[in-house]
Amino acid sequence: MLSRRDLLVRAGAVGIGALIQGGDLAFAKAAQPSERVNFQVPAGACDVHTHIFGDAQRFPFKVPRGYTPEPASVEEMRAVHRVLRTDRVVLVQPSVYGSDNSCMIDAIKQLGRNARGIGVIDDDAPGSLLHEMNRAGIRGIRANFDDSGQLEPSVCRPIFQAKVERIKRQRNWHLQLHTRLSVIEGIKDLVIASPVPIVIDHFCEAKAPLGVGQPGFDTLLDLVRTGKVYVKVSAPYHGSTKPPDYPDAAPLAQALIAANPQRILWGSDWPHPANVQPKYTDISPLRQIDDAHLFNQFAMWAPDAAVRKTILVENPARLFGF
Repeated sequence: MLSRRDLLVRAGAVGIGALIQGGDLAFAKAAQPSERVNFQVPAGACDVHTHIFGDAQRFPFKVPRGYTPEPASVEEMRAVHRVLRTDRVVLVQPSVYGSDNSCMIDAIKQLGRNARGIGVIDDDAPGSLLHEMNRAGIRGIRANFDDSGQLEPSVCRPIFQAKVERIKRQRNWHLQLHTRLSVIEGIKDLVIASPVPIVIDHFCEAKAPLGVGQPGFDTLLDLVRTGKVYVKVSAPYHGSTKPPDYPDAAPLAQALIAANPQRILWGSDWPHPANVQPKYTDISPLRQIDDAHLFNQFAMWAPDAAVRKTILVENPARLFGF
């Protein structure tokens, strides 16, 4: 029987798709919860940030890319959400697929009416494609400034403007940003003026050890307080190095929730991709994160059941059209 290490070696040699067709996928498992959820999850709760990595022969990765992930299937995702007792899910297009949204759209089709997606489009994408994406369950597009190395506000401003202009006539769509506090500080005037909702991933990459007083966090709080952005209190491991509880992320989450719970979302970031290899063609093992444990941490950040319902049910329903 192949070990996980053997599988990864073989994957690097023959490709993920070949291993899937060969029946060895069972040896490369995405994370599954080991804890139980210890609070009452409201009906209609939504995990707003997940990814699917499918058969690489059917859904090839772009070349070049930031990393090569292990597979993470729809069935594995379903198993996670059975434990979390969440009814709805939003899939986010991962950078490894570029603007080819076919893997995500296939997963949405499998998951059915309780699934939505956030896609990626090229600058010259025709309007007909956007309409097709909308019919497939897509409700916005993503600008991944951080992973693409776009870290200066002067570089991000025209990209932001172009993407907002591109989707502003697409009813009920929003722009999702993966970026950092310094960029939001530099484009806040554009965010305030945006005719489409703006959603920010993963605490806006705030550094948990620096706390709520770090540069730019006050601007983020102001944008949340005034309803100009939604922020996902997701993937605390992006800004904290204190697993498994990430206690230094708690003050950031609590400050954001206190600012305006109607503009806060929760997402797992399952299956927790990580770029840890020297070459992008090498397989990057998925992080082994206990999503039930992180979900329980969220309940500590938001101890009031009514606030949790706002974050888990009402906000996603409004934003994604459930």
